[in-house]
Amino acid sequence: MIFFRQYIAPLLILLIFLVALVSVSIRAFLPSDMATPAPVGNLGFLIEILDLK
Repeated sequence: MIFFRQYIAPLLILLIFLVALVSVSIRAFLPSDMATPAPVGNLGFLIEILDLK
């Protein structure tokens, strides 16, 4: 258990952080149309899927 706390857990935390950092940073290299935020104007399909009528 000490081995896991000293070596494995910090390594997993570091790997998760690096993956998140790379995935957020890669947006700078995407084409401009893919780097825009997702549209939120038309939520009708979401209401139908979740059945929030």
